[in-house]
Order: sequence, then structure tokens, then C-alpha cells
Amino acid sequence: MISVSIFTFLVLEFLALCQASVHTIQIKDKHFVDTVTGKPFFIKGVDYQPGGSSDVSEKQDPLSNPKACARDILLFQELGINTVRIYSINPDLNHDACMTMMAMAGIYLILDVNSPLQSQHLNRYEPWTTYNEVYLEHVFKVVEQFSHYNNTLGFFAGNEIVNDKRSAQYSPAYIKELIGTMKNYIRAHSPRTIPVGYSAADDLSYRVSLSEYLECKVDDKPENSVDFYGVNSYQWCGQQTMQTSGYSTLVDAYRSYSKPVFFSEFGCNKVLPRQFQEIDYLFSEEMYSVFCGGLVYEFSQEDNNYGLVEYQENDSVQLLADFERLKSHYQNIEFPSMKTLKETVEMEETPSCTDEYENLDIESKIAKDLGSSLIKKGVKVEKGKYVDLHEKQLSTNVTILDMHGDNWKGPKKIEIRQSLTFTDQEGEREDGDEEDKDDPKRKHKNSASIIGPLLPLGLFLFFYTLNIIF
Repeated sequence: MISVSIFTFLVLEFLALCQASVHTIQIKDKHFVDTVTGKPFFIKGVDYQPGGSSDVSEKQDPLSNPKACARDILLFQELGINTVRIYSINPDLNHDACMTMMAMAGIYLILDVNSPLQSQHLNRYEPWTTYNEVYLEHVFKVVEQFSHYNNTLGFFAGNEIVNDKRSAQYSPAYIKELIGTMKNYIRAHSPRTIPVGYSAADDLSYRVSLSEYLECKVDDKPENSVDFYGVNSYQWCGQQTMQTSGYSTLVDAYRSYSKPVFFSEFGCNKVLPRQFQEIDYLFSEEMYSVFCGGLVYEFSQEDNNYGLVEYQENDSVQLLADFERLKSHYQNIEFPSMKTLKETVEMEETPSCTDEYENLDIESKIAKDLGSSLIKKGVKVEKGKYVDLHEKQLSTNVTILDMHGDNWKGPKKIEIRQSLTFTDQEGEREDGDEEDKDDPKRKHKNSASIIGPLLPLGLFLFFYTLNIIF
């Protein structure tokens, strides 16, 4: 009886540790999967770039201001989302506090590696003028820093780089080369494998051809093959159906795609307030066998009038009608089980590349060893880490107004849904280390880093306990 108690205690401790960790998300076949629970992970999120991409500078970006993060992350929780996409950050700034808040809130990040700043993006019409070591150093710094946060879900190598005839003539080969180069850097320097994707404009001229070109493997090697594919689509406006919106055709276009596909932007604003009726279909059997969810464009009200909230003076914020409508749809979503997906999803092999793709020029000559020296030695940048935050840092005292202009009656503190474990708080990180996960000078590690090795032990203890009891 004593041994039963001991083993039961150990099993419960193991399960508690699993629940207290930040579960990483990986790709299995055509879907994202929680590495600890084994459950499918569907993206239910928003695009987040307060002030627009132009607001990124040497001094600030969306994840550099902890007070702004606390204000917005509690509103993310109110919406019921699990993922945000951010288009631009500055890797020379510190993002630990904001990423810790998001991890505690149970929210994952899909991050674009480009920014509008000089030497930090591809020129879509003359990519050979910008695809160089200076540019790759910026990309690698973003990857290096954010790969150490367990709630980094993936990286976008580009957003709508191909969007017209001229860019389709010059850019495709550079995008594919960048994807492969990023994956090589991740393989060499990241503590875990993080997927790399591309976010595409839903242009009928390139919808199928570009997705297939970025999907294919060269010489039967998957290094340059995209890991997931994002589609920016604004087809569903107001009251529509799968047929009138064109969604049925969109689903058919990606039905045989071998990688996870999701909406990296959606939410037409031709009818206001937006209805978000498409969400009910996106997470239904009609679509979930092909699409893995989506990200509504966008959280903050900017000049293009897609906002869910509007920032006001003194950092206060007002919720807009779209916020409440999106919340009502997101909160009613039920994700399918892995068993259901296996019964409905058609598994596909990654195809080999062909010589031609419709409306694309893929013949650009690129120096294949351009990033090799940087990959070999790594880049110098602060590696991301979770930090111990005080309760006050998880709260906001700014004014939040509801859609009617009255004081919002919701919570003013982030709800902790993922607890983090911190150790070795006294040390300092060192830049440029190739392997950070075993670096004793890191200030802490999150508990998720030890879940992998403990999982077999936990399962053994669980079944051993059952054998003793029964």
C-alpha cells in the first residue's frame, strides 16, 4: 500500500509538471499538434501590430513595452484567442517580459522576420539588391532570439512579397532560398525545431502555383520546402455562404496540400460592423480537414479601418463593435479531436519540384553559400527567456472603455493559464553562444524544457501504478 501511494504521488507530480509547462507546438502531417497532450492545435487568433509596421524603430516594437502588453494581453484573453501574429520586431530590444506574459496567458506567437527598416526586408522587384549578409543577419537575430521562447509557434519568411506580375518574375526563388536558409540556421542554433512558413496574398494568378512552388522539395530534400502556408483572404464579406464567398473553391485549391494551411489574415470590412460569420465555417467539418484556423486582421484600429480596439490618449483603449462580435464567435468554437481529423484529413506526400510553375519565374540565380558563414558561427543577440514577473506587472491601471464608451467591467489582470518555473536568476546571458539551452549563465529555464525527457518516465509510472492497484 505504501508503494501505491508513492507511485501515485509521483504520477500526480509528473502530470502537474506537464500542466505547469509551456507546451511547444509542432507539425504532424497537415496539422499543428500540442507536443505534450497530442491534441490538434488550431490557430484562433488576431494580427497584432499597433501603430502599423512603420511604428517599429530602434526604440520600440509591439513586444518591447510591458505595460502596453499587459493591457492588450488581458484583452486577448477576453477575445478567447490562442495565437497572435506580429509583422515586425526589433531583435535588439528586450522582449522577455511581454513573451512571458503571453506564455502565462496561454498565447502563442507567429512572427514575421522582416521589418520596414533599412536592410531588414526583401525588395520584391529587385531582391538581389537586398538579399545579402546584412539582411540575413537581421533574420537570424530574430530567429535566434525568439526560438528560445516555447510559445513561439513559427516564423513567416515573408508577407505578400509576390503580389503582381513583376514581383512574380523576380522574387519566388529568393523566398524559397530564404526559407531553406532559415531552416538551416534553426537546425544549427535553435534549441528545438521551429517551423518556417510564408504568408501569401490570395491572388488567383498565383494562388496555386506559388503555394506549390514553396511546398515542393528540391532533389528529394525538404530543406527548402515551406513548413506551413498562410493565406491572406478577404473574400467573405457580410452574409455569405461557402459557395457565394468562394470559400468552397479555396478549400478545394488546398485540399491536396501536404502542409498545414491557415488564414494568416482574414476579415473583410466592406460590411461594418463585421459579422465574422466565416468563423463558424472555418472551424467546421467543411474546412477543418484542410485549414488549421486563422488570424483576424487586426487588433488595433489603424488607417485602414480593420480594428477591434482603438487606442486613445494616456494609453487608454476602447473596445469596438467588431471586438464583441469576434468574441462571440471565438468563444463558441469547439476543436475536432485527433481521431476525427484522422478520419477526415487526406494525408499527402511533399511533391518534388518541377521545372515550371504557372505565372512564376523560378530561374533566379542566387549564391547558395551566402549565409553559410553566419550559420556556422551564429549571430550575436540576446536569447529570449522567460522572466519572473510580479503580480503588479500582470495588471493594468489604464482606462478601458466598452463599445458604448462606458468603463469596461472586465478583468484588469492577466489570468495565469500556464505557470512557469524559474531557476538560476542571478546569472547573465551571453551573446553569440551557439547552444543556449545548456548555458549556466542563462537567468532561468522554463519547466517545459525538461518535459520531453520525463514523458517516458511519466508514462511508465502511470502504467506501473495501474498494475500495482489492479
